[in-house]
Amino acid sequence: MVIRRIASLLLVLAAVPAASAAGATHEKGAAPLEISHGSRVRLADYLVPGKTTVFDFYSRYCPTCMSLKPGIERLHSARAGVAVVFIDINRPGCKGIDWHSPVSKQYDVPSNGTPLFRVYGPDGKLQAERKPAFRLVTGRLN
Repeated sequence: MVIRRIASLLLVLAAVPAASAAGATHEKGAAPLEISHGSRVRLADYLVPGKTTVFDFYSRYCPTCMSLKPGIERLHSARAGVAVVFIDINRPGCKGIDWHSPVSKQYDVPSNGTPLFRVYGPDGKLQAERKPAFRLVTGRLN
């Protein structure tokens, strides 16, 4: 009897993450969401419906990333139609930029490529990535 209850509970618990991930929708919070910490991630799970979603792949060991971060946070706060999601490419305990993390490899983050941006429109479709996305997000012409 106890074994049957445990087995039933395990089946229910196993189904919960799958159901949550399949129907996951995120809302824009007061601050940008920070995800990954080196782990693989599915960006579609973090799109904010009806908002332009900016994904910023960064490392705290990247001087450019850290100098841009306050402005990217302000973009998230100031623009109701824009949601920012920071993707930390570093695995826990890694010192220096983690070019070999699973998420770095998954999204082909080049060794001279942080920060790397991907911008999705309110419809969930990719609008810009890499240099065009960097220009769009930062307003820079270079």
